[in-house]
Amino acid sequence: MEVLTNVLNKVSEIVYKVAIYIRLSKEDEKDDKEKDSESVTNQRNILLKFVKDNGYELVDIYIDDGFTGTNFDRPEFKRMIKDIELGKINMVITKDLSRLGRDYITTGEYVEKWFPKHNVRYISLLDGVDTMLDTTNNEIAPFKAIINDMYSRDNSKKIKAALKSKQQEGKWVGGCAPFGYKVNPNDKNHLVINEEEAPIVRKIFSLALEGKSKNQIINQLFNEKIPTPTQIRNVNRTFKYSELGYWNTTTIRSILSNELYTGDMVQNRRSRISYKVRNIVPNDKSEWIIVPNTHEPIISRKDFQEVQRIAKVNTGLRYEKKIRGVFDGLIYCGECKSRMALQGGNGGHCHGHYYTICNTYRKYSKLKLCTSHSYNFEKLENKIIEQLKEIFKDYIDESETTNNLIKNKDKLNDTNDLSSNLKKIEKSLETKKRNLDKMYIDKLEGNIEEEQYNRIKNKLNDEIRELEDKKNSIIESIYDNDLSNDNEKCIALVKEFLNMEEPSREIAVRLIKRIELHQDKTIDIYFNFKKLNILSDS
Repeated sequence: MEVLTNVLNKVSEIVYKVAIYIRLSKEDEKDDKEKDSESVTNQRNILLKFVKDNGYELVDIYIDDGFTGTNFDRPEFKRMIKDIELGKINMVITKDLSRLGRDYITTGEYVEKWFPKHNVRYISLLDGVDTMLDTTNNEIAPFKAIINDMYSRDNSKKIKAALKSKQQEGKWVGGCAPFGYKVNPNDKNHLVINEEEAPIVRKIFSLALEGKSKNQIINQLFNEKIPTPTQIRNVNRTFKYSELGYWNTTTIRSILSNELYTGDMVQNRRSRISYKVRNIVPNDKSEWIIVPNTHEPIISRKDFQEVQRIAKVNTGLRYEKKIRGVFDGLIYCGECKSRMALQGGNGGHCHGHYYTICNTYRKYSKLKLCTSHSYNFEKLENKIIEQLKEIFKDYIDESETTNNLIKNKDKLNDTNDLSSNLKKIEKSLETKKRNLDKMYIDKLEGNIEEEQYNRIKNKLNDEIRELEDKKNSIIESIYDNDLSNDNEKCIALVKEFLNMEEPSREIAVRLIKRIELHQDKTIDIYFNFKKLNILSDS
């Protein structure tokens, strides 16, 4: 008793300069049960009364309104820490421990190490924690910090599950709408076309469909003085030239690869590392949530698929610019099916000429997994062009003597059946994913046991994967049928190719799917139009 009296007398001799710290997160504001008790006004009133009743000197009130307690990167908290380091403050008071923070590791560091090291007395009013006194409440403070952390973890899971449920229903839950769209003013979960931006998106896809590279698209947009998203939306971006009207490849790639422009809602492409770490990382495509036909499309699914095919052809080319040919990215090994590379150049035994080489052979020549498939690149291109002209002339002759422009009724019926099946599969997928989310929420709320949840989850995931495979297969079949029925487009491209003095790569990638070069130097050409494939085989 005498020791406690001496401690209290010593404490009473210190002049305390007090910092009142108040924090309110967005989650607290949304929770009706917590809204009144945890409000900024309520915290301020309680703490001011405590300071006045004890005769302490109030230095400042620090308020972080709308900031999570899972990290300490808060402007007012950092200002308070700076004032402590300047010697302005020697006491910090919060309403309870969770107001200081919900990350139990960092909260413990401040309460047990940092504050004592800087001669700061910390009081958590409702928890009865006072670092100047040796009390039982101080001893159980770490356990309270862990409980506060668990609350944040549980709350984060519930919020994620709720957002995911909305995503499964095809509702937009993002912030800024993708370029070309805007949030419906009457429904924040629905996207509508932005009439100022959508024509620019259509133009970018149109240029890509012509076979233009991302750099060629950028140059054309710049030359035509087409404004960038930064200019239109008046937002700050790290790419310094965007404000001058110069587009960047990242923006073009993002637009051309976003399936959302087909009218399908595509979400969950990125996520935070954890509820404590705010860094955002990309999710695997298998984790994306795609719900079809949720908003008006800007481009057709067929055009979107064609752009993805062209992009794949353009990916990973290593040919030097000075020898870029008509068939770059289209030539593959006929035996192992890997893409062909080039070797040679100035000097050495090649004498300035370039030759094809199988990539598998180039990487693993000692293992003899394939052969070189060496062929003079210039002669190969000339041979392919000659073979194409023969095929295309036969195709034009046949199309003029027969009624090739009439669409094949069987193919049309097949496409209609496939589209009907696709809608059924998409509906079933949506239902199963929604059920999976509901099960997760039930598990969090303790309505079902962990074992039962895992069993049902595994079963649903297997069914979802099976349906996804069927969906992808049907989409590919529909796309193939659309291409085979589009004879007018095929004829126009073939005539354009034949009328050119020097065939362009842009036309080639629209007509040709792949070219296979065999070891015996024979060539197989596979087209995007099935009637051309028939002529090529014959």
